[in-house]
Amino acid sequence: MTQNNTPPTDTAQLIKAGQRTIDIEAKAVADLKSRVNQTFVDACQLILNCKGRTIVTGMGKSGHIGNKIAATLASTGTPSFFVHPGEASHGDLGMITRDDVVIGISNSGSSAEIVMLLPMLKRMGIPLISMAGKADSPLALAANVHLDISIESEACPLNLAPTTSTTVTLAMGDALAVALLEARGFTAEDFAFSHPGGALGRKLLLKVEDIMHKDSEVPRVSADTALSQALVEMTEKGFGMTTVTNPDGHLLGVFTDGDLRRCVDQGADLSTATMDQVMSANPKTVHHNMLAAEALGIMEGRKITALIVEDDGHRPIGVIHMHDILRAGVM
Repeated sequence: MTQNNTPPTDTAQLIKAGQRTIDIEAKAVADLKSRVNQTFVDACQLILNCKGRTIVTGMGKSGHIGNKIAATLASTGTPSFFVHPGEASHGDLGMITRDDVVIGISNSGSSAEIVMLLPMLKRMGIPLISMAGKADSPLALAANVHLDISIESEACPLNLAPTTSTTVTLAMGDALAVALLEARGFTAEDFAFSHPGGALGRKLLLKVEDIMHKDSEVPRVSADTALSQALVEMTEKGFGMTTVTNPDGHLLGVFTDGDLRRCVDQGADLSTATMDQVMSANPKTVHHNMLAAEALGIMEGRKITALIVEDDGHRPIGVIHMHDILRAGVM
């Protein structure tokens, strides 16, 4: 019979280990704050003055963190990508140009794959920013700017597995990205252009004209149209409303299900009433170039489900329904 050597689960011990890890890493990140100084500014200036891309490289766990840092930089206004140092020495170094700046990441500062790249970077005159835990390491000494990511110890009880060191590296990378973002005046709309498929992209980029119903789908009647005929138009188009226009196509008013209920409550003669007698003049409209998110806000504020879309000449050219906006993912 095989003996199970797995130690028994101790709930208190598991919680203690998890909390100890968070405490150690939180302290290390807090200690990093004092190192965001003139050296950090110099690193930012190197990147801001760069005419090319910011190339991030790192081996092992540092490489995984480097990948994330490059992605964060790229999505916040700093053109950037990750180059694997091992692949760089076998041809991928050609991805790096003299106009670029390189961020080299290594906790020890002496990863062989990165150290091998240093002479070529120097020869090409490519600015180097090091993120290392040892200021006297080959990487740090070769760098134009060295960012200190040293730690007292890893959260790993063996002080071996990269834990605290990778957390600190990630925090320093985020600090760089955010500082550069603000320096460039990067906006939420800029961010959306880098994330067109995400919820923020849809919210900030999608316009009313992109999803509105138009042309023959727009309900239209004239001011002298009988109420009974207007109801037919409303039923066929299915928006619970119809626009009322003059002969030139300009908007005069709107007639909705709510207006119909008011007519009934007020005892209007439904068989003889015409639109000019029962419509609501000066309805709330939106411009076709407005963001769909803004239109949704208007609907929510007015507790309505559809809006008339106008062009620059105040002619109704579309209708946008709340369901259209929600289906498009604008929340």
